Amino acid sequence: MKISALKNQILLKKSFLCIGLDIDLEKVHASIKATEDPLFEFSKAIIDSTAAYAVAYKPNIAFFETYGSQGMASLKRVMDYLNKNHPEIFTIADAKRGDIGNTATRYAKAYYETYNFDSITVAPYMGKDSVEPFLNFEEKYAILLALTSNEGSSDFQIQKVGSQLFYEKVIQTSSQWKGSDRLMYVVGATKANAIKGIRNLIPDAFLLIPGVGVQGGSLAEVAESGLNQDVGLLVNSSRGIIYASTDTDFASKARDAAYDLQKQMQIILEKKRLI
Repeated sequence: MKISALKNQILLKKSFLCIGLDIDLEKVHASIKATEDPLFEFSKAIIDSTAAYAVAYKPNIAFFETYGSQGMASLKRVMDYLNKNHPEIFTIADAKRGDIGNTATRYAKAYYETYNFDSITVAPYMGKDSVEPFLNFEEKYAILLALTSNEGSSDFQIQKVGSQLFYEKVIQTSSQWKGSDRLMYVVGATKANAIKGIRNLIPDAFLLIPGVGVQGGSLAEVAESGLNQDVGLLVNSSRGIIYASTDTDFASKARDAAYDLQKQMQIILEKKRLI
């Protein structure tokens, strides 16, 4: 997908909402568990009820991998369904891969070609030869882990490297790599105070922002610091939407939660005169 198509969807839907498909079958209703392919059926129900408000979906690969070949077959069905019925929606493989050379290329081929994702999350720890293979595919994007919101992020990401923090060094260095015009960056919503500085380093890149909602991140604060002239944000909500209810009304409650976030985003975009 060309990035222009994503930008068009943001303006059309007045939304920069990404929905994470972190599907824990222990949390879904018994009626879904009883189906032949519960991972697919739950995903399809969420997609059908929320696609009017979302510009991106982010399946969490671990929640499919845990069920082995059957889970990965479900992932393929989810992606085939999304690409057939909602080709305008940007897709993210939340896989956090990170290896070098031919291995990175095979990871890229798996998710870009076999599963037909538009993008994949990538860990930058091993440097450019672990990331550039993901940038060798036309109209495909790598989303680099930059500043995450987990407790252990302080172990490395905010340590000093010379005059910079480590995450700043990662962002600045990666922006010079081949194909960096197709790099996006993960920044946790609970790190909103750092987003303005990150925007100074990468004014034009898209930021994927998880952590709004259940994890306590503020949509208003993220938008205030992170919006650029093209919006430039994908704000992700997973549990707050897909588990808005664990009863038979889970799909309609997911729709309500997605609609609520979309409306908040629309107000922000209108105030910023971006739509």
